[in-house]
Amino acid sequence: MNRNRTPLAITVGLLVAVGAVFVSLSGFYIDWLWFKSVDFTSVWSKVLSTKVELFLITGLISSLIISLNIYLAYKRRPFYVPTSIELNGVERIRAQIDPIIRWVFLGLILAITYFAGTSGALYWREWLLFKNSTEFGVKDPQFNLDISFFAFKLPLYQALIGWAISALILATIATVFVHYMYGGIRTQGQGDRTTVAARVQLSILFGLIVLMKAVAYWFDRYALALKENKLITGATYTDINATLPAKAILAGIAVVCALLFFANIIRRSWLLPAAGTALMVISAVLIAGIYPSAVQQFQVKPSESSKEAPYIQRNIDATRAAYGLTNVDIQDYNATLTTSSGQLAADATTINNIRLMDPNVLSATFRQLQQIKPYYGFTESLDIDRYTVNGVARDAVVAVRELNIDGNPSRNWINDHLVYTHGFGFVAAFGNAVDADGKPNFIVGDLPPTKGLGEFEPRVYFGENSPEYSIIGGTTKSTPVEFDYPDDTSSSGQKNVTYSGKGGVPVGGTFNKLLFAVKYGEQRILLSNLINKDSKILYNRNPRERVAKVAPWLTLDGDPYPAIVDGKITWIIDGYTTSAGYPYSEGTSLADATQDALTRNSASITAQGNQRVSYIRNSVKATVDAYDGTVTLFQWDEKDPVLKSWMKAFPKTVQPKSAISKSLLEHIRYPEDLFRVQRDILASYHVKTAAAYYGGQDFWRVPSDPSTFGGNAGAQPPYYLTLKLPNEKAPAFSLTTPFVPRGVRENLTAFAVVNSKPGPDYGKITVLQLPRSTNIAGPSQIASNFEAKPEVANALSLLRQGGSDVVLGNLLTLPVGGGLLYVQPVYVKATSNNSAYPLLQKVLVSFGDVIGFDSSLKGALDQVFGGNSGTTTSTPSSPTTSNSSADLASALANAKQAIADGQSALAKGDFAAYGRAQDRLKAAIAAAIAAQSRAK
Repeated sequence: MNRNRTPLAITVGLLVAVGAVFVSLSGFYIDWLWFKSVDFTSVWSKVLSTKVELFLITGLISSLIISLNIYLAYKRRPFYVPTSIELNGVERIRAQIDPIIRWVFLGLILAITYFAGTSGALYWREWLLFKNSTEFGVKDPQFNLDISFFAFKLPLYQALIGWAISALILATIATVFVHYMYGGIRTQGQGDRTTVAARVQLSILFGLIVLMKAVAYWFDRYALALKENKLITGATYTDINATLPAKAILAGIAVVCALLFFANIIRRSWLLPAAGTALMVISAVLIAGIYPSAVQQFQVKPSESSKEAPYIQRNIDATRAAYGLTNVDIQDYNATLTTSSGQLAADATTINNIRLMDPNVLSATFRQLQQIKPYYGFTESLDIDRYTVNGVARDAVVAVRELNIDGNPSRNWINDHLVYTHGFGFVAAFGNAVDADGKPNFIVGDLPPTKGLGEFEPRVYFGENSPEYSIIGGTTKSTPVEFDYPDDTSSSGQKNVTYSGKGGVPVGGTFNKLLFAVKYGEQRILLSNLINKDSKILYNRNPRERVAKVAPWLTLDGDPYPAIVDGKITWIIDGYTTSAGYPYSEGTSLADATQDALTRNSASITAQGNQRVSYIRNSVKATVDAYDGTVTLFQWDEKDPVLKSWMKAFPKTVQPKSAISKSLLEHIRYPEDLFRVQRDILASYHVKTAAAYYGGQDFWRVPSDPSTFGGNAGAQPPYYLTLKLPNEKAPAFSLTTPFVPRGVRENLTAFAVVNSKPGPDYGKITVLQLPRSTNIAGPSQIASNFEAKPEVANALSLLRQGGSDVVLGNLLTLPVGGGLLYVQPVYVKATSNNSAYPLLQKVLVSFGDVIGFDSSLKGALDQVFGGNSGTTTSTPSSPTTSNSSADLASALANAKQAIADGQSALAKGDFAAYGRAQDRLKAAIAAAIAAQSRAK
């Protein structure tokens, strides 16, 4: 009976083993197929070969060190082991191990090789950077070493030292165990407690451990330049004058202690090595612990500002260089609070480009107006780009009409993976114009797409919301299976298509069908007759995910954005090279530095991981073709040594900057996450002197977001705007952010702008710093002022009644008219039905103490600037319409409030407030006249 079952059991076991091997290896092969489909197999092979190399080196050497010592301890065991009560338990263990000693030894070798090799393979990035390191051309101020030593070499040296010490400690523990098991070490009895073989072997091992500790002490000296202290990152006065010499002394003591252990090979006493070890421990406590603490307490603290000044200055200079802030242009901006007629005439270009369309509000509007069918959708947060329309550069809110499988009313496997395979179309709306109802004015949209931006391939097979996998393509003679788009002119009400792009992995063969059937746990991949010899499978379709796979050494921006480039919908992703090894540069967490209301509340923005960096560059611009999935990496920062090192490690994977087409260059923009990190650093490091940094009274922070989207739950995100800075000749597409003082105050202290238009000024950061004596309201205060003004509060209350709700859009800050202009769009959304969407109905404006509130931007500006702001805010598309009766009522209410405020100011003797009230009264009267004329 047992003989009959044995072949069956063996067969089942073999089948299970073969199946397990097939499943594990199929993942590698499927991964290789994907890399082959995007022509990046060199990345796959390089990463794999490097991991295998490190696995074998670290695993085999670790195994050799430990197993060799175990073998020597076993080989040199005493032939006669005296018995004792102490050894009775050991003898029982030995009796169980001895019959299978070879198998135990072999299993131990395999286990050590696997775990040590797996740990070593994790350092493939450090190893490649070490092998391909490129000099920065900048030396650190303490050791006079090139920055590349700290960024590329020191991390690997420290990893090797840690690995060597760990391997030697494990070898020592294993050696002690074997010697104890076989009597080479005895804790009881008379005479020597160790045999000669045990003493010699352990003396060598202990000596090597202490010697490696000496090496660790020596390299700890260099690590002081990267040390994060309470005050700064980098070596401080105490580190340089106490800890640094202490590390060198301890290294010398450790070398002497190691020599004492080696001397014990010929001596028969552990006294000197033990004394040396005790000396090293005591020295570590006194020299590296108590002495630096005493220096800090009695020398540094009484005069910390002067003692630490040189080291703070090192930190300031290194931080500004590491985060690309060396050339920040800080300008004093004496912002006025007064308003006058025609004040904005010189800023007409900025005013005409004020973006009233909030990309974080309009997703629902895009869905209702451009979704067309429930199986399409848009991301929660849309994107901002710019296009030239009729010869004029215009900011635009853009989105891709992606496939939304969850919205398909007829869900089954064939529909999900073979029929509904792609999205269709690109949608763009002017950023500064709406139609008569407050709807976005679309440049391109509908199905099939309108031609506002020319001809382009509208099919989206690779996007942020694409299905996990789709099987596409087939013979040209077969009937198209894939749903393309709804078409009323067709008898079936739809157009079908067969994919003809080069993207995807062939899945027509039986073997590949089997592979993917196993991967996705779906037998229909193997059995369906809709999958033919020409079929392909699309997977790993998210643009950010695709770039991350072909460039695993990059940190990617959290918000890929689409653009029409050379007749194709193209995803653009910004790639960052980072390092945590820039000496004296302030370390920061990418997760913390990039967190704001947008990254916290929007599901379509990928938050950065909790990675600490002290150096960052936007060195790569990556693109993904939405139709065929082609991934292209372009070198953007041609001076970045980190990118140069990676380009050596992965040759021919990054194309030169000169390969960027003119059409693509028109849509390159300064990345948001990089600017978030820079503004976080700039909040403290805009100061350039050690005294100012130590005092800390001039530090800034980003204000809370007062829009409905942010709800004051997070920092205000940076906003893309086209604006002209004071003293600049022309407007530029820019990324902006305001600053308020660090602490509880909310008044505006500075306004930062980075030029986002490719060209000679791209990346230039300009900071307009307000006088510290002024009290200009910041975004949160302005939002409060809007709601506190009676006529605004009453109007918003009325809008919030009757089944409607008010959605406050992004509060924009603009340096125009010699002061700061705030503009906030007000949307109204019905609450009575699920298909409601926000429509722009009002615009709030503030300059100084004057607030404007109207149905159009021009009307609101005219209220603020004496009835004539000096601009027309005209655009080629329909402007926001104005409700004349409501505008007249609002203007009269403003006049009434201004009169009351003026009388109150006179009663208090506050003539400055009285003057401002009179300005508001003039503006209100002018606005009332304008509203009345529009009503005629």
